[in-house]
Amino acid sequence: MTDPAGEPEPAAPADYRLLLPDGWFRILLEPVERERSATALVERQFQGVDNAPHLKAELLKDLLRRGAKAYRSGGIELYLSLQPVGPFTIPASLLVTLAPLEHPEPLPLDVLAGTLVGGAPAGQEVSIEDLSSGPAVRVRKQTEQPGDDADGRTHYSTSVEYHLPVPHTTAFLLLTFSTPLEPLADAMAGLFDAVADSLCWME
Repeated sequence: MTDPAGEPEPAAPADYRLLLPDGWFRILLEPVERERSATALVERQFQGVDNAPHLKAELLKDLLRRGAKAYRSGGIELYLSLQPVGPFTIPASLLVTLAPLEHPEPLPLDVLAGTLVGGAPAGQEVSIEDLSSGPAVRVRKQTEQPGDDADGRTHYSTSVEYHLPVPHTTAFLLLTFSTPLEPLADAMAGLFDAVADSLCWME
């Protein structure tokens, strides 16, 4: 395709690439790939354990449910942290979503940021950041975790969202990071920022 001046119009990226720490597992959300990826994850987690078929089935069911829900909302892929620290696993996730906009022109980032700020709950931070791939809107917020804790405190999960404009389109790529680790919220947010900054567009 060419523009009115006769020059070829720049093409949209064919793909993107992200760098994640070792120990993060990728689940593709297309229906066929979703089941294959989720099954591989369950088999990995229960490797050497032959006496827990019910737990394996429940984990697979939960992964497929989460994947189907994300896919219906435009999700492309889901990353889950299996990164070990001593005897524990760092709980965190990244959902990548493609959000096409029904606008003839790209939505300016300051307009998007202003929309996200409007009516935002207390403690939510919205900013425009310069990433290696270009400017993006960053949103950090806390969400109350369901259920009562034995210590009587309210606990919160931390999420960091990046809204990245897809070059030469009106669409956005949304990176949604989340972790329930309150004591490490700032450190995890720093990790999420580094992952977002690693994104590069591929022709």
